Amino acid sequence: MKLIQMTVKGISHSETQTGAYALILNEEKGNRKLPIIIGGFEAQSIAIALEQEIKPSRPLTHDLFKSLADRFDINVKQVIVHKLVDGVFYSSLICERDKIEEIIDSRTSDAIALALRYQAPIFIYDSILKKAGFTPAVSSNEKKSPVDNWIQDYVTEKTKTNVKLEDLEKLSVSKLKNLLSALLANENYEKAAQIRDEISKRKS
Repeated sequence: MKLIQMTVKGISHSETQTGAYALILNEEKGNRKLPIIIGGFEAQSIAIALEQEIKPSRPLTHDLFKSLADRFDINVKQVIVHKLVDGVFYSSLICERDKIEEIIDSRTSDAIALALRYQAPIFIYDSILKKAGFTPAVSSNEKKSPVDNWIQDYVTEKTKTNVKLEDLEKLSVSKLKNLLSALLANENYEKAAQIRDEISKRKS
């Protein structure tokens, strides 16, 4: 299967949903773009890696991983986004130590945060990019570019699982369980924990 190299364009945040971010990847030799919904912590870690001039006073989790890996001569050679299931991207870190390669499963946001720190290339299968990517139209008549508008709509749509805590009591247990499944699929573990606590409270 054909692999397409991608670069990180940046991070877009939702104007309507707090804590919702989209990581935007660009096709290196083409015009297609790929948005990936990520959490706030991952967005911060990727933003710091992109900025480079910003150095946190204490190492973030991805910086700690790199320090440990460097200490034991483990190098991240590349990242491959290899699967898309129900809107969730799956990735692998291709690592090398003593000229032996190992493939490690990873969340895509974590994989890209590490790829940036190692200056490792990011690849995606062309079939996934065809399915989930888009090619922006060119227009100069809008205050926001079509890309920005499309991304805002995408982030809003993908984060509709956000529910205010005060609204949880109004939902039935079956609806809470469905919401929990959706949050876990989108790797929104913070909100998922809140739903889990509400379900546990109902059982007690």
